[in-house]
Amino acid sequence: MSELTDEIQRRRTFAIISHPDAGKTTLTEKLLLFGGAIHIAGAVKSNKIKKTATSDWMDIERQRGISVATSVMAFDYGDYKINILDTPGHQDFAEDTYRTLTAVDSVIIVVDVAKGVEQQTRRLMEVCRMRSTPVIIFVNKLDREGRDPFEILDELESELKIGVRPLSWPINIGAKFKGVYNIYENGIDLFTPNKQRVSERVEIDDINDPRIDRAVGETDAAKLRDDLELIEGVYPEFDVEEYLAGRMAPVFFGSALNTFGVKELLDCFVKIAPSPRPVAAEERTINPDENTFSGFVFKIHANMDPNHRSCIAFVKICSGKFERNANYKHVRSGKMMRFAAPTAFMAQKKSIVDEAFPGDIVGIPDTGNFKIGDTLTSGEDMQFKGLPSFSPEMFKYIENTDPMKSKQLEKGIQQLMDEGVAQLFVNQFNGRKLIGTVGQLQFEVIQYRLLHEYGAQCRWEPISLYKACWVESDDAEALAQFKKRKHQYMALDREGRDVFLADSNYVLQMAQADFPKIRFHFTSEF
Repeated sequence: MSELTDEIQRRRTFAIISHPDAGKTTLTEKLLLFGGAIHIAGAVKSNKIKKTATSDWMDIERQRGISVATSVMAFDYGDYKINILDTPGHQDFAEDTYRTLTAVDSVIIVVDVAKGVEQQTRRLMEVCRMRSTPVIIFVNKLDREGRDPFEILDELESELKIGVRPLSWPINIGAKFKGVYNIYENGIDLFTPNKQRVSERVEIDDINDPRIDRAVGETDAAKLRDDLELIEGVYPEFDVEEYLAGRMAPVFFGSALNTFGVKELLDCFVKIAPSPRPVAAEERTINPDENTFSGFVFKIHANMDPNHRSCIAFVKICSGKFERNANYKHVRSGKMMRFAAPTAFMAQKKSIVDEAFPGDIVGIPDTGNFKIGDTLTSGEDMQFKGLPSFSPEMFKYIENTDPMKSKQLEKGIQQLMDEGVAQLFVNQFNGRKLIGTVGQLQFEVIQYRLLHEYGAQCRWEPISLYKACWVESDDAEALAQFKKRKHQYMALDREGRDVFLADSNYVLQMAQADFPKIRFHFTSEF
């Protein structure tokens, strides 16, 4: 086996996604703890967003800076090299998370046992489904009162529209929580609430082993056996192929805060999760073990520090070996570029790397050359498919308040849109510029950054819209008819595609009913 194949086989690149507060950052931290990347829990305190009020949103940005810098973490675990992409749970930054999902090979979803599946999690699951990304579910906070595990499993199936199969099972929950039976490896782990130490393992031969009764008491042991019999009867056998195809999600139970059930998750994860997979480009499918290098930019982080206008472009490596100071082609501009200081992220430390392999994420200092979705290759012209933009939920007209600075405003808007902060639409009826975002916070961030980074002032004018949807049709006449009829509500996106601005759900449904030949899309990737 070549060095390349070897390195690809040991890579596991995944994202952890959840609704805010389900325990994502805690889980990330515990995984790093097992990987030896940090030595004491509490070292990754990145997720402060939810504790800050809107009044200090500059701080939110600062906090977000931290959570973005630490959001790519690499560590070794046994023979594996693991790359975790932590995603901001705050829904105002959902776009960021959608794009992160294009750079991973699998996903771990964290669900709070008391709250079950929340809206944010449903939407993220849709993105996983779109790409058939394999998913493992970790049901967290079992040491607190919550819902019945079977009820949670039903909800996972119906809300996330995926088959589930428990690979561990809790013995009671809340105050009576005694531990977890590891179905995948046949063992019992007894719960001792301790944030730093891992719980004790009871070795058993099988589920009827009397050692179980001694460990958890006869009543709980009997209930556990009944539950397991029910699981065997109701849920299909765990099938790795089904998991890899994105049709079945293994479920683990535990408490990340108490480092409980996390090791079971990690041990099973490294065995079953996919190593880097082939990636579809417009021209062909790229296999990770090709000798020539290719990768794409899935995230750009512009610095809020006005003294250094440095940005970092995060590049996911898709094939071949990336080498420092080698010449690579930036496909969109056709230029050759070399990178003297590419960085990798190891927990909190950023270090310069000399080489990286498929599945790895490299940070490249960016002086304005990159846009989200850009492809870098050893020379071949190709473009990786789809980093989706979702239909925004909030809209405002952007107006220039200082006519002398219109150039700066233009440039600022263009660059911020490249970064994927928001989407720009131009109304075909009156030529006004509209900005669409997924959250209120972005408008404040844009206004602040235009002023501080570009010296341009803008003000927002409200407009009440329900959704922006991309429209197309095979019937040119039907499309012309539609545009004529809706001319006040038509806009163009930055690629010059037609966008219909529906001002209410009712209007949208009527339009869909009245114009059967028109296709309405809610993501830009179609």
